[in-house]
Amino acid sequence: MTLAVLWAVGSLVGAQAAGSVYGKWKRPDGSVALVSACGGKLCGHLISGPQTGYEMFHGMAKTGADKWQGNTMKNPSAPGFMTFNGTAILSGNTLSVQGCAIGNSMCGHENWTRVK
Repeated sequence: MTLAVLWAVGSLVGAQAAGSVYGKWKRPDGSVALVSACGGKLCGHLISGPQTGYEMFHGMAKTGADKWQGNTMKNPSAPGFMTFNGTAILSGNTLSVQGCAIGNSMCGHENWTRVK
C-alpha cells in the first residue's frame, strides 16, 4: 500500500471511532469508564479510580440516533442495591449520562469526556 492509501484508511477508522459511543470516557471525578456493547446493548464500568470494576450501567437500549436508555444505572456513591432510570446521549466527544429515581423527580447528571 502506498502512504496515501494508508493515511486514507487510518483517517476513516479514526472518524468512525470518534462517532462511536464505545471506548474510554473520563468522568468529572477523574475516574475512567469503559463503554462497550453487551448483548446488543450498552454497558459501562469503571476501569480506573478507587472503584475500578464498578458497573455503572448495563443493558441500555438504543432509543435514538445517539441515545440509550435503561433502568439499570448505578452510582458509585449510592448504596449498591439502588438502580436508576438512566439515559446516555452522545454528542461529539461528550457523553451526557443521567440517572433518575422516584419517577423522574430526583436526577443526577454527569458529562463524560472521550479519552483519546
